[in-house]
Amino acid sequence: MSVAPPRPRSLPLTALRAFEAAARLGGFSAAADELGVSAGAISAHIKAIEAEIGAPLFKRSPQGVRLTPLGARVQPDFTDAFDALGQAVQTLRAEAGPKVVHIAALPAVAQFWLSPRLPQLRATAPEISISITALETPPNLKRTPYDLCLFYDTDQGEVLAEDRVFPVCAPSVAARLQSPEDLRSVPCLTDSGWPDDWALWSRQGFPGGHFAPRGPVFSLYSLAVEETINGAGVLIGHEALIAPHLADGSLVAPFATKVHLDRNLRIWSPRPLNSKGPAAMVATWLKNQA
Repeated sequence: MSVAPPRPRSLPLTALRAFEAAARLGGFSAAADELGVSAGAISAHIKAIEAEIGAPLFKRSPQGVRLTPLGARVQPDFTDAFDALGQAVQTLRAEAGPKVVHIAALPAVAQFWLSPRLPQLRATAPEISISITALETPPNLKRTPYDLCLFYDTDQGEVLAEDRVFPVCAPSVAARLQSPEDLRSVPCLTDSGWPDDWALWSRQGFPGGHFAPRGPVFSLYSLAVEETINGAGVLIGHEALIAPHLADGSLVAPFATKVHLDRNLRIWSPRPLNSKGPAAMVATWLKNQA
């Protein structure tokens, strides 16, 4: 009578995910941020794996952690495996779920560019629901369940609008500006998400090619725009985002120079944008509206 050997015990998927994130990101804290748990939980998961296999995966020191040769050797395989798993889950959701399109977008893009277009989109395709998440940086589409991304980027995805920037202000402030040199006498607002805007514009639009703005810094572009409309000073406007305010006259461009940056407003997806399905339909509609 044959005797089957004992089947090896599987390692918990959550523990393996913790190891992969820590290995890929180079630390327990970064892995904890990505997975939404504590650094202690990441450490406990990894210790459990190390106890089960009888070998260390990380070398610990007061300066941090680094992979052992064994950990470094297996990390790419686990990353590929979790990427494949994430993509399979997204396909499952897309093909089996209701017609909900999940969009990740830069906060300013979500508020100024995407939101005004949603009423017409709902009227055009009432059977599709739109979910929007505002993020400061593009998500990893191999791991997150977003169908579309709308961000400023240099090469990823398809262009929705060029990024042309130039100073804008309320008409009452513009009346005090006869030339770019007059910017020295008014507050110049800055958005912390685009801290180089003034430098990028001034290379072509300011005498001598350099201007150091003097004025408050805002953590949200929407707040900076609102304060600019209220007459608080001058802001570098991104044309695709502030076009409605220019059209209704609440903002004006006091100078003629517009600078086209290397990045553009772009849209991309984990699946081909020309494929079938609600996400592709929304992407095509947004491109046509752009």
